[in-house]
Amino acid sequence: MKKTAKTRGRSATGSCGARELSLFRIPGLPEIRKGEDLAKQIVGAAKKSGLGFKDGDILVVAQKIISKAEGSVASLETVKPSEKAQKLAADLKKDPRAMELVLRESRRILRSERVLITETHHGFVCANAGVDHSNVPGEGVTLLPRDPDRSAEELAAALRRKTGKRVAVIISDTFGRPWRLGLTNVAIGASGLPVLLDLRGTRDREGKLLTATVLAVADELAAAAGLLMGKSEGTPVVLVRGYRYKSATEKAASIIRPASEDLFR
Repeated sequence: MKKTAKTRGRSATGSCGARELSLFRIPGLPEIRKGEDLAKQIVGAAKKSGLGFKDGDILVVAQKIISKAEGSVASLETVKPSEKAQKLAADLKKDPRAMELVLRESRRILRSERVLITETHHGFVCANAGVDHSNVPGEGVTLLPRDPDRSAEELAAALRRKTGKRVAVIISDTFGRPWRLGLTNVAIGASGLPVLLDLRGTRDREGKLLTATVLAVADELAAAAGLLMGKSEGTPVVLVRGYRYKSATEKAASIIRPASEDLFR
């Protein structure tokens, strides 16, 4: 068993947080194909690494292997670009076939200067609607799962059947951020744990009332796991242990800021 990261800190509240957090890579997964039993593959890979599951563990799984297992994959060879896709491709110097897929995956385009930012049918605001060609053989690209929260729920249920343990699941993807350079992992699907920690109405150490603090804990856990995943190491699954939480039915979709509260769209 290889423990690859550990951090210590004080719990945010009595019921949620971590005094000591450990993260473990789960290496050895094969190339995932449509119809793959992901729970079986993950449990098998963990066992080979000498890593067992415990109640309260959180599994952070890269979106890409979820998409591959569910068949959310397209081949550019079969895509016929529309006039709109061809124009976008010419302006952005991109493959028009990829731009066509982005248009199909998008509810609307928010920006098309220098980079294509869209709102997906899920409500995510991200570059290229999540259409990604990295770590996909040949002319293939992955699309985002149709319903990442349902995917997380199904994987969590399958893991519980195979392990007998209560394991929460976060499905992560890499997003950019306005006004800041670099990419970070965020939660696009979740099952079994709170995705937001609302501290409004509580007080800080100085006794001051918190009126606006809501922590995106699922995003923070996804980002921490991203440090161990890498982009070319073939490690799309990370086990997080030590984060204390109460079981919840919250969905990652609830992290999306409603348009009525969005100051920048």
